[in-house]
Amino acid sequence: MKTNIGISESNAQKVATLLNVLLADEYILYTKTRNYHWNVVGSNFQELHKFFENQYDQLDGAVDDIAERVRALGHWSLGSLKEFIKIARLSEDEEASGKEAMIQNLLNDHETLIRLLREDIAATTDKYEDVGTADFLTGLMEAHEKMAWMLRAYIS
Repeated sequence: MKTNIGISESNAQKVATLLNVLLADEYILYTKTRNYHWNVVGSNFQELHKFFENQYDQLDGAVDDIAERVRALGHWSLGSLKEFIKIARLSEDEEASGKEAMIQNLLNDHETLIRLLREDIAATTDKYEDVGTADFLTGLMEAHEKMAWMLRAYIS
């Protein structure tokens, strides 16, 4: 059944595509954060192990919310690693030789996503006339800003 929520089909398709790219980015960051959770070592292992767990839990929620937003717009969410890797703007290739590198890699990705989300918010509002998705993306951006702040605090 087609959605009738006040967004043209063309705009809903473009927003769904934008959201699926974001979904891929979030999944890459989720996976990287999980990896670091499993593999962190050192004197403050327990603290960082829990810290990374808290962050990947937040990212897991974001992944689910994004996929459900795509569905609410009447489109299919991507759901395979193959698809995610193909369209993601983030990369999972960064090697982390220690906890400082892990934290810096995650911080870089969060800050990249914040900048990309600012662009996506403008597009969903101005080009696609979808203030609901723009509001949703604003909440995600704020969550990434907080996670980035916490990562930055470890480096300082």
